[in-house]
Amino acid sequence: MSETRSYPRRVKTEAGEIEFRLMSRTDEAAVLAFAKALPTHDLLFLPRNISQPKVLSAWISEIEAGDITSLLALKGGAVVGCGTLVKDSRSWSPHVGEIRMVVSLDVRGMGVGRALSQETFALALGSGLEKLSVQMTVDQRAAIALFESLGFKAEALLRDHVRDVDGRKHDIVVLGHNVAQVRAQMEAYGLPGAVTPSG
Repeated sequence: MSETRSYPRRVKTEAGEIEFRLMSRTDEAAVLAFAKALPTHDLLFLPRNISQPKVLSAWISEIEAGDITSLLALKGGAVVGCGTLVKDSRSWSPHVGEIRMVVSLDVRGMGVGRALSQETFALALGSGLEKLSVQMTVDQRAAIALFESLGFKAEALLRDHVRDVDGRKHDIVVLGHNVAQVRAQMEAYGLPGAVTPSG
């Protein structure tokens, strides 16, 4: 299964209308401004500190190389969220993708994170990956609950896995979603479209 999703796409949330579109090099300044406004702890969702210009530039190069697909959530032209799908066709796990997501503090609790996670998940499903993972610090309970609602389950706890800018270490929880298994179960029950992203 592979379905190409078209962008831009608009959704209504409690924060107002949000536009989703694919990130490109022209978004570098806007994404840097978004990243610099995030609470430092939120950056621990991501393996690299995207508030650093050189890290952001490398990320965009990976988008251009086709290893990463990043979806921006914009409100009134400003970036308020980013959902990213990372896959590595040259690794031993080309069937596995990782979802990374972060949302601006001022739109939390208004459905933006849920809409962005669903859109990023649909993008991942459309890419034909068999398994998805997501990681975050254990105290990010709302984010964990959000991904659990999409069918992700806790698979690992990595103790003292990330160190923040103040030198404090934090545990990371890894959640996984076996897309291939769910798809096979749905097809067995005669529901092949149940895990197919909507147009």
